[in-house]
Amino acid sequence: MEHLTPKIIAKITGGDYIGAKDSQDTKISGAAKDNREVKTGNLFVCIRGERADGHDFANKAFEAGAACCLAETMIPDAIGPYVIVTSTLEAIKQIGAYHRSLFTKPVIGITGSVGKTTTKEMVAAVLETKLKTLKTKENMNNELGVPLTLLSLDETYDAAVIEMGISDFGEMNRLAEMVKPDICIITKIGYSHLSTLGDLEGVLRAKTEVFKHMSPDGIAIFNGDDDLLWDFDPGIRKITYGVYERCDFYAEFVSGDGITSSVYSIKDENSTFSVEIRSYGLHIIHAALAATVTAGLLGLSNADIAQGILSHATIGGRANLIDTGYLLLIDDCYNANPDSVVSALSSSQGMSRRRVAILGDMLDLGDSSEERHRYIGGFAAFVGIDLLICCGKNAKNIYDGYISRKGEMAYYYADKTELIASLPQLIKKDDAVLVKASHGMKFEELLPVILRFQG
Repeated sequence: MEHLTPKIIAKITGGDYIGAKDSQDTKISGAAKDNREVKTGNLFVCIRGERADGHDFANKAFEAGAACCLAETMIPDAIGPYVIVTSTLEAIKQIGAYHRSLFTKPVIGITGSVGKTTTKEMVAAVLETKLKTLKTKENMNNELGVPLTLLSLDETYDAAVIEMGISDFGEMNRLAEMVKPDICIITKIGYSHLSTLGDLEGVLRAKTEVFKHMSPDGIAIFNGDDDLLWDFDPGIRKITYGVYERCDFYAEFVSGDGITSSVYSIKDENSTFSVEIRSYGLHIIHAALAATVTAGLLGLSNADIAQGILSHATIGGRANLIDTGYLLLIDDCYNANPDSVVSALSSSQGMSRRRVAILGDMLDLGDSSEERHRYIGGFAAFVGIDLLICCGKNAKNIYDGYISRKGEMAYYYADKTELIASLPQLIKKDDAVLVKASHGMKFEELLPVILRFQG
């Protein structure tokens, strides 16, 4: 098959090739934006950041094995070939789209307001039982991360699972133009990025831009428990999943504590089989269902699917259970919006311990911020959280909502320093402690403090 080379990159981007003539046809495999992550044969993308300029590290990238650099200016004393373009960000998107077009392997795109990463991990875990699967790493789900991920696709892979995150209109158009998914999973339409998207209808419009870039043979896999998705017509084949029997694939809870393990029966019109999920949170069943539908479309058996679901593991900051012997920490501080906080609080109901929730601001909720934060506080009281600890400007509304719903034990702190100083007096032995806030609140700073508690 055709491979990327500096010569092709210059042609795709309209850029100027600088370097030895005999290097123009060097095969390029993969890409990196950090010289410390460069592997032999990579394209190094020089990105101008707030703290560093990638152009200054071009030669270090060459020393690490880069085959070519993508740059916006001349690289003084360059020890390898490079292509000069107007914008490296726009150019890498063009290159990513071109590279994706070279493959006919199934590409699964995943988007939604909540649960994207969990679903991506679950789908990849299931597919990996039979298919070598490329998946998005860490938070590489944006307009830079997606093309870098696509450039890792090669002939050794059988499938790719690409997470697509957006915060504004038009972003999904640009992502989907590169990814062109054969299958698209939408996890939920929820309260996220409302400062730019306005309301739930706006979130739906932004997420579903993806279908402009799918072929008529593509397949949409929707969370059918979400009424907006249930009603939406993507213009292609649509398969729904959820816990409602109306869905094409639905699950019934069989046994377990919903904390360390849960068993479900997954049903469709043709079969019924059981799966065990060893992850915190009853909401994880939605990710397992999305993986079930996807894997079935790609020819995996129910036994393969059950094995893959059992192998799924959470990744840092997302419903990660840590039993210290003194307390049970639920590290869910990677990010938060109203839907994910409701899921985290609901999932704690099966615990016999005292339940403590440390909650911070949920950012980017626009005009609905006060209402959504108050709702979370009321919900925490409704599900019986024993101790609520709130921190952050907007989190004062969580505190107020909890108190107004007759929650009995609550504390509010304006800043983390004050909160951290108070934690030893608030948290007790055998507590289950949930930590959750938007990523910008940096609640991961609380974790080392809590993990040190020994009584």
